Amino acid sequence: MPGKLTNKLGTIIIDDQVLASIAGASAMECYGLVGMAAKSATGGLVELLMREHSSKGVKVHTYDDTIVVDLFVIVEFGTRISVVANNIIEKVKYNIEHLTGMNVKKVNINVQGVRIEK
Repeated sequence: MPGKLTNKLGTIIIDDQVLASIAGASAMECYGLVGMAAKSATGGLVELLMREHSSKGVKVHTYDDTIVVDLFVIVEFGTRISVVANNIIEKVKYNIEHLTGMNVKKVNINVQGVRIEK
């Protein structure tokens, strides 16, 4: 269900894909994040998505004027996962609320893997 804002002039409908793009782009700006992850249908394998497909690692659920965002991420080895996750949560929440005017109820971070740089 797309996000909906209503004011005295009319209604604004924001598609979930737009919200997912905002969330994905916001998350990619955070330190310690290697990229977004997409689960493969075969065997539960995790695939690292390229930057332009980062919204595929995001699921958005809208309820009236609130948003719940699920992010599937891969973090960099050697970083504190809790710190990286908190930074992503704050950045995604701020950007969605600032750009859309809607309330973000939750941002759930699902760490799908850790990437070791060689």
